[in-house]
Amino acid sequence: MGRLENFDNWNKEAEILIKKYPDKKASLLPILHLSQKYWGHINDEVIKAISEKLKLSPSYVYGVASFYTMYHFERKGRIQIRVCTNLSCQMKGAEEILKKLEEKLGVKEGQTTDDGKFSIEKVECLGACDMAPVVMVNDDYIGPVDMEWVEKILES
Repeated sequence: MGRLENFDNWNKEAEILIKKYPDKKASLLPILHLSQKYWGHINDEVIKAISEKLKLSPSYVYGVASFYTMYHFERKGRIQIRVCTNLSCQMKGAEEILKKLEEKLGVKEGQTTDDGKFSIEKVECLGACDMAPVVMVNDDYIGPVDMEWVEKILES
């Protein structure tokens, strides 16, 4: 296994997370989040590091990571924009918001800009119907959003 960048820092943070749980296996989701924060995505090298750390098989770690849509197996943009397209958001213009983002950024949903700054993703539900149409930018929920917001987010 090649050396992952910032492995020592990741390892220290992983140890802190593991101690919060009665069983190492229970810390898998937080460790996956931590790993994605450090390396931007989950690849074979990351899966191997996690499996060794938690004493789990790589196939188990991969199985859990691939079950959840929040974990990515290819690098995403530093700014990840997730547009909710569930019914409430759909009725309030989510598709138009998504199309405007694609147009302004020059990429389609599921893609990342050439400079690695933005990724756009369409998600089925963000669980924030009261904010419809809602968009998640990295870990922050924003809503209701409109076309003016699309212009502002791209300028900042």
